[in-house]
Amino acid sequence: MTSPGTRTADAWRPALMVLSLLLVAILVVYWRSAVGMAMIWMRSETYAHGFVVPLISLWLVWRQRAVLASMVPRPGRWAWLFMAGAAALWLAGDLVAVNAATQLALMMLIVLAVPAVLGWRVAQALTFPLAFLFFAVPMGDFLMPRLMEWTADFTVLALRLTGIPVYREGLQFVIPTGRWSVVEACSGIRYLIASVTVGCLFSYLSYQSMRKRLIFIGVAIAVPLVANWLRAYLIVMLGHLSGNTLATGVDHLIYGWLFFGLVIGIMFAIGARWVDPMPQAGAAVREGLVQKLQYTAQSRWPWAAMALVVAVVLAPHGVLSIMNRSAQTAPVQLATPVAVPPWRATPMPPSVWTPAFQNPSADLHMGLADGQGKPVGLHVSYYRQQNYERKLVSSENMLVHSTDPVWSRVAGGTAQVQMQGQPLGVSSAVLRQQAPGLTGAGQRLLVWRFYWVRGRFTASDYAGKIQGALGRLTGWGDDGAIVVIYTPLSDTPEAEADAAALLQSYLDSQAGALVQALQQTRGRD
Repeated sequence: MTSPGTRTADAWRPALMVLSLLLVAILVVYWRSAVGMAMIWMRSETYAHGFVVPLISLWLVWRQRAVLASMVPRPGRWAWLFMAGAAALWLAGDLVAVNAATQLALMMLIVLAVPAVLGWRVAQALTFPLAFLFFAVPMGDFLMPRLMEWTADFTVLALRLTGIPVYREGLQFVIPTGRWSVVEACSGIRYLIASVTVGCLFSYLSYQSMRKRLIFIGVAIAVPLVANWLRAYLIVMLGHLSGNTLATGVDHLIYGWLFFGLVIGIMFAIGARWVDPMPQAGAAVREGLVQKLQYTAQSRWPWAAMALVVAVVLAPHGVLSIMNRSAQTAPVQLATPVAVPPWRATPMPPSVWTPAFQNPSADLHMGLADGQGKPVGLHVSYYRQQNYERKLVSSENMLVHSTDPVWSRVAGGTAQVQMQGQPLGVSSAVLRQQAPGLTGAGQRLLVWRFYWVRGRFTASDYAGKIQGALGRLTGWGDDGAIVVIYTPLSDTPEAEADAAALLQSYLDSQAGALVQALQQTRGRD
């Protein structure tokens, strides 16, 4: 008779071989998502830690080798069903070209491959090492606008409490010694992600109590937020007190990282005071945390599991190939809306400003005027054959970049309007042309933005993504457009109300012509 150790080793060899082949198959089939994730690690300092996350997870698995040695792997029931859900998520994300969704789905497939081949008890023993892999997925940019708002709110409040007068417009503010702006680098997203990633690892390695772990993770979330607010305030104060010779340019970032490193170091030093002793492997066995399984000679199980899982993994690509056969590939010929009297087209738009929309298939920028000569600008960016570089709904498509040297967004929100007799919520913003002084003499614009997708209008990014996916699934196609209308603001107290009334008047009179032009551009019955 063979010893239990020999029988356990005989069970692990084919299982690990199958798992390795399955992981390779997943990475090959979804190589675009894997390469896209690695490219983000390379070009973004915020997600550069993604390179070391898989290595840390492998080390954490190695630390569990004594626990795993007492287990016999066997394919987990219904794991393939969860993998089918992850594959469906990848398909949905690919239909609307959302990197975060496809990359998250890829990581879910990798993690779920473990219970699919080795079983749920093995996956349970590796819960944290597997969960830690999700820190490699570059997600978190959606938090940036809110973090920037909080940073600006705290900085302005702290400056005023210090006795420094502040004039604020949006994310920009002016103090007596200069102008400051909260940009993406000031959001603190890098500090937050770095702190949470390391904080979760520290809490897992240092504490056995779930209560202690959750408390420390909560501290790891709160500390970088507050530290970033203080960092922004101190940088502005350094610039103010030094006559803008310190904490500007490269100094700005250097002082920020030094301060963050000091605060996080103190946080971990305090957390280390309550470290729990590590349990012995034997104690874990005695407590029943390690399952003693009987050896099974059914070596065909891992291969059968792999065949089923590979079928699930390949399914989304089969669906995509079918849909791509009916996709429209003709070049976009963007039709110009014909002005309906009393409105008329003007030789030039009312402003030199143009939205910062990325890689449209075609775009249009024109000016119109009503019967009294009041100007309105129309900008249409049309998208077809969308992919990860050219897509209708994208965080890269914005009215003004925060680093724009000429234009800035000083207010934003939503507005309820009427479009062809139906209510429509649109994104509303006030833009200002940069000029010297507190308010300057630059042009100000009221801007409304909304999408046309699957023959419907919406201003919601989420609704735009869903309608785009439904368009591809139902054969309508992926054609869509971003529509922007705007008008200059006067200096009167009623300027915004008058401008909103003018833009609504344009929609009342010209919406039909706009829809007709978009449908003509699509070119399908």
